[in-house]
Amino acid sequence: MTMWDRARAEFARLPIGTRRRILHRLGRYAPWEPEFDFTPPRLGPGEHTGPPDFVGIGVQKAGTTWWYELMTAHPGISSPPGVHKERHFLDRFGAQPMHDADIERYHGWFPRRSPALAGEWTPDYFAYPWVPRLLKRAAPDTRLLLLLRDPVERFRSGLAHQRRAGLPVDGEAIAGAVQRGFYDRALAGWLEEFDADQLLVLQYERCVAEPSGQLEATFRHLGLDTAGPHTVERPVHDAGGRGPELSDQVRQQLIGLYAADVAALAARLGDLDLARWPNFAYLAAGGTPPGPASNSPHSPHFPNSPTRRP
Repeated sequence: MTMWDRARAEFARLPIGTRRRILHRLGRYAPWEPEFDFTPPRLGPGEHTGPPDFVGIGVQKAGTTWWYELMTAHPGISSPPGVHKERHFLDRFGAQPMHDADIERYHGWFPRRSPALAGEWTPDYFAYPWVPRLLKRAAPDTRLLLLLRDPVERFRSGLAHQRRAGLPVDGEAIAGAVQRGFYDRALAGWLEEFDADQLLVLQYERCVAEPSGQLEATFRHLGLDTAGPHTVERPVHDAGGRGPELSDQVRQQLIGLYAADVAALAARLGDLDLARWPNFAYLAAGGTPPGPASNSPHSPHFPNSPTRRP
């Protein structure tokens, strides 16, 4: 291991908030931070830019970084060093107009040499209702990837991530974390703009259990060669860490909130394996929720205010 590698390893062990403060002192910001400079990187020899060939649209805390790293090990995918998988380019256009020059600037973030593909994976996009129409303008032929996780476990992991980052877990953060789990509600907006055959929906739990097969399905969706073995190069980990367990009351409350949406999602997709989501396996069997009955409302009206990544 080189001195640089050791330094990077030591830096990665620091708490998230400490790393963020150090980077800010150096003038370095993440794409989801307001101070980030969206000027595209310079092109290398033989590179060209254009609309992304694929865009991962969600969801947060569902193993998207792990899956993106497996994807970019394929020689047919270009992943420039130093460029984050999450471009977050379209985030800000919910409150300001997106012009043709902005679309050209967005295309500049996808350098590649033919015939390699280039793309991004910004999990927040799925939760932002203005993004589907804007992405349709900027990349109408892109292939979409959506990695889903049991919404109750996604909620737990999302709040654990919030705490580790030193961010408040207040009502706004909790509402945002809950809102991110209404998958069918969000998916409906995407399918209003994109054809169903442009979208591949994966389950995190199935990817953990069958990584090679699901990775091959991902490559087929992108039109890439699937020949050869595909193995996980590093241990599969729980997306975002286990974090504290939910109390029985909170878990039952979340199951009650999400049940109708999960049922609608299963009906829409047809091949959603509810057995891999134990909190909702009862839906496939036509039974009742596990544990004590929830007294929570069944039609909540949460503000659409997803939490930001630290």
